[in-house]
Amino acid sequence: MTLPQGSEADRLRSEVGAAVRAHWVAFLIEGILLVILGLAAMILPPLASLAVTIFLGWMFLISGVAGLALTFWARAMPGFWWSLISAVLAIVAGIILLAAPVQGTLTLTIVIGAYFLAEGVASIMYALEHRREMSERWGWMLAAGVVDIVIAGIIITGLPGSALWAIGLLVGINLLFGGISLIAMAIAARSA
Repeated sequence: MTLPQGSEADRLRSEVGAAVRAHWVAFLIEGILLVILGLAAMILPPLASLAVTIFLGWMFLISGVAGLALTFWARAMPGFWWSLISAVLAIVAGIILLAAPVQGTLTLTIVIGAYFLAEGVASIMYALEHRREMSERWGWMLAAGVVDIVIAGIIITGLPGSALWAIGLLVGINLLFGGISLIAMAIAARSA
């Protein structure tokens, strides 16, 4: 017998809530650790930027080597050459980032600046589209788009100096807010 959709969803929510309550200390510890790491990255953004670049270099290298091995293992599959090119590109990107992490940080900062610029323009266009439909949220979307463009402008106009702090600061902010949310969840679970 299959439970109705609502009952299944309620049961799942209840189980997740019970698991969070049972392990609230683990969420609290993880949240505190993320806050500490986030603050450290924000205090020492050049070090955090370099660490992120090296981490990405290893990720590209490992995924490229794995992709290369899998490509040759399944060479009879369609798309062999595309898979081979993709794996080799990942290996080359990993080697470049690991061999010259400071230059890699500069390149990643340029990519992030371009991303924020494109995201800002897209958010503004999306907001203007919502304005036509009289949606109440369009102002917030417009503001988010403007903030993205301002961040992009600060990063791009500050190059190459912004490469020292941009990635580390953004990662630090992300870790800080992720940690705060886990701490809040742990405290709420403890109180429940």
